[in-house]
Amino acid sequence: MHTPVTIIGAGLGGLTLARVLHVHGVPVTVYEAESSPSARAQGGLLDIHDYNGQLALKAAGLMDEFHAIVLEGRQALRILDRDGTVRFDQADDGTGGRPEVQRGDLRRVLLDSLPAGTVRWGHKVSRIRALGEGRHEVTFADGATVVTSLLVGADGAWSRVRPLLSTATPEYIGKSMVETYLLHADTRHPATAKAVGGGMLIVPSPGREIFAHREKDDTLHAYVGLSEPQDWFAAIDFADAATATARIAQEFDGWAPELTALITDSDVPPVLRPLYTLPSGHRWDRVPGVTLLGDAAHLAAPNGEGANLAMLDGADLGEALAAHPDDIETALTEYEQIMFPRSTEPVTDEMPGIDSPHNTAQGLIDWFSEKGH
Repeated sequence: MHTPVTIIGAGLGGLTLARVLHVHGVPVTVYEAESSPSARAQGGLLDIHDYNGQLALKAAGLMDEFHAIVLEGRQALRILDRDGTVRFDQADDGTGGRPEVQRGDLRRVLLDSLPAGTVRWGHKVSRIRALGEGRHEVTFADGATVVTSLLVGADGAWSRVRPLLSTATPEYIGKSMVETYLLHADTRHPATAKAVGGGMLIVPSPGREIFAHREKDDTLHAYVGLSEPQDWFAAIDFADAATATARIAQEFDGWAPELTALITDSDVPPVLRPLYTLPSGHRWDRVPGVTLLGDAAHLAAPNGEGANLAMLDGADLGEALAAHPDDIETALTEYEQIMFPRSTEPVTDEMPGIDSPHNTAQGLIDWFSEKGH
């Protein structure tokens, strides 16, 4: 295939696509708005599943590099009641199919697998226009332009490529997460470190919940979930870390102190993460020369599948293009026929939602039991 592929976005999905194309000798350039690979923190742990994310890494020829960054023991799971009572405690025996890695480490593996210059940093898209016959002109914030016959939007929830294909826009799901970190937890926050255990902690409750992971370097990374409208959060000044922390902690009054410490003792200011989703069943008619992958195509509420699906999208698209080097439209059609149903089918074994009366420790344990986890 001689048509160069232009990818917008150097997240996990876009980089997986770039790597699979590189493996097949297809020329590719990735344009990324961030100024460098280290321009911002890359998020926390990801469980990479043997039925999607790992398949993408196999297609990319990166399984050895993946195994080298797996954090052993992090598939352990604890479920606690709000009073700190341990209701479920499952060790990581090494047989699970969802090993945990740091998102930043996985992104580095993908970046390191690409030739120098494949990713063009500091290229924020300001405008895209169709030129006809499958060609598009991309204009960047600095005024530079590129014309491409094959454009892929791997640029996330607020994709600048998506409007070429769809009028859909992300909608708030009625829930936000507040993100916190406790550093050097075993020595500085021993009671909380003990509560979290060696892997993942879940403390469910209708309308309020806490998830926490033990990451690298003795770090606890927490996601504090609250079911509230956006204007409720807008009334909290997150620029004032102490005030914001106190206001969020107030919502967990009466919870065990080793759990609320995940809020009150954060070593970094709390970060608000509103959650959005695209309409269920989002798809589009074939538009020549352009397609989407990952959150740009099928943004959903967090369910453990987002990064895995983005990577599998990238691998499937790369292999479709490699299989049809002289027929871009056949390749894109084949890819979308695979991607659409996979990304729009409901996750039938989703855990109870935050507003469910079953979002309790016992409800979650019952769910695990029913699913054979």
